[in-house]
Amino acid sequence: MSLELAHRLEGPGDAPLLVLSPSLGTTLRLWEPQLEAVSERFRVLRHDHPGHGDSPVPGAAFSVEEEARALLRLLDGLGVERFSFCGLSLGGMVGMWLAVLEPARVETLTLCCTGAKLGSQDDWLARAALVREQGPGVLVPLQRERWFTAAFRDSDIARGYLDELGAIPPEGYALCCEAVGAFDFRRALERIETPTLILAGAEDPVTPPEVLELLSTGIARSTTEVVPGAAHLANVEQPEIVGAAVLRHAWERTAA
Repeated sequence: MSLELAHRLEGPGDAPLLVLSPSLGTTLRLWEPQLEAVSERFRVLRHDHPGHGDSPVPGAAFSVEEEARALLRLLDGLGVERFSFCGLSLGGMVGMWLAVLEPARVETLTLCCTGAKLGSQDDWLARAALVREQGPGVLVPLQRERWFTAAFRDSDIARGYLDELGAIPPEGYALCCEAVGAFDFRRALERIETPTLILAGAEDPVTPPEVLELLSTGIARSTTEVVPGAAHLANVEQPEIVGAAVLRHAWERTAA
C-alpha cells in the first residue's frame, strides 16, 4: 500500500532537517508549541498520520512500518538524505522503525511519551471498533484524563486538542489504532543504534515506569529525561522544557 502523508515544511532551507511526528488522535499542529524554538536551528518537517488532518484515510489496514516507509518516500521526494527525528506516542513508534530501516540517515532520535509496546492488541481492536461505531468524540473524556494533568485539562489549550480529536475521521483513527495494537518492538530495540533521547511525562498513565525502563535498557545509546507536571501530551503541557530538550539533543549531535 502507498500511504499519503500530508506535511508542512518550514524554516531555513539550508539548515539541517528535524522531523516532528504527532501522536494518535492529533495532527501536525501538535508540535506548534515547539516550532518557533526549533526553527531557529532546523528546517522542520511536520506530518499528519494516515487518516488524520489532511492525510487521506487509507483504503485498507496498514502497519507502523508501512507508515515509516511512506515517510521515507516523502523525505526522498524532498531530496533529504539525513535528518533528526522526534515523535510522540505513535510518532515515536514510527521513529523506531526509521532508525532500524535507515540507520545511516537518522542522525538523532527523540522518543517522547511512547513505548516499544503500548497496551494489548485486544484493547486497541476494541477501541477501533468503538470509534467506528460512535466516532472519536466518544474518547474525549478518556483522553482528557490521559493527555493532560488535572491542573491543565480544563484549559482552553487542552480543549483545543480534544476538539481536534473529535473531528478526526472515524476510519482514519480506527486504522491507526489497529496499527498501534499490532506494533511490538520489544525484540527489535537492540537494533536501534541512533543516539536516542527518551522523554516521559511524570504523570503519563500511558507510559508507566516499566515501559520506559524497557526502552532505556533496550536502546544502548539512550538517555532518559522525565518532564515534571506533564501527562501524555507532555510537549503541550510543558512546551519550554520539551522544546529545550529536543533542541539540545538534536543540535548537539548534528553540530558535532
